[in-house]
Amino acid sequence: MKAILYIGHGTRSKKGADEAKAFYKRVMKRIDVPIQEISFLELTEPLIEEGFKRCVIRGATDITVVPLFLLAAGHIKQDIPRALTSLQDRYSHVQVNVKDPFGVQGKILDAIAELVRVTTANLSPHDHLLIVGRGSSDPEIHVDFSEIAEGIRGRLGSKHVSVCYLAAAQPSLDEGLEMSIERAIGKVIVVPYLLFSGLLIAEVNQAVRKRQKQGLQILHTGPLSSHRVIEDIVIDRATSKGSGTAASNEN
Repeated sequence: MKAILYIGHGTRSKKGADEAKAFYKRVMKRIDVPIQEISFLELTEPLIEEGFKRCVIRGATDITVVPLFLLAAGHIKQDIPRALTSLQDRYSHVQVNVKDPFGVQGKILDAIAELVRVTTANLSPHDHLLIVGRGSSDPEIHVDFSEIAEGIRGRLGSKHVSVCYLAAAQPSLDEGLEMSIERAIGKVIVVPYLLFSGLLIAEVNQAVRKRQKQGLQILHTGPLSSHRVIEDIVIDRATSKGSGTAASNEN
């Protein structure tokens, strides 16, 4: 029997965890698959092992794993495969197909452009857009964000688009904000490249509010899951035959 196992990052924030679970439930209602379970890599229960077990207990013999991760970094390349390999050794009768992370794609860039327009009623080419990534030591992440910045620049006709990171890469959020403020002729619009609310979004909120209190024109769009297209992408990942890797269940 077919099943879908969704894997999110997880967060210490109750608000963020509740938001992610509500998102999963909306997606699950739109998919006609008898067994669907949610799980998280860390910090939020149920973890991957528990979600996988629940699928098996409900009769799953073919599990499609859908990671809710925007880009491929350490979690996608190492942590999730490690957890799933251990589970496959234990449940060798279960076929597992792991879908790819979202990657850089036009639908997401279109959604970001729309969120920016909604956030800023009078967007000017002279406004400065600051894209905030989670951050990673993986060099491919910088290549991805360069492509993201270029895509946003083209869609919005913005002359000034830059990138900063919340951890493990430079420039930092504070550095990115200060550089954006110095360069901006108009407003600064902060675009968190994050799916859900949580501690990282709270960090962005705090940094933005601090500068707003100084009288600076700074806005931000909020997490990407506020746009319907993210649900559509997850559904496409979960139900399509491509965009994934079939893992062997042979010992």
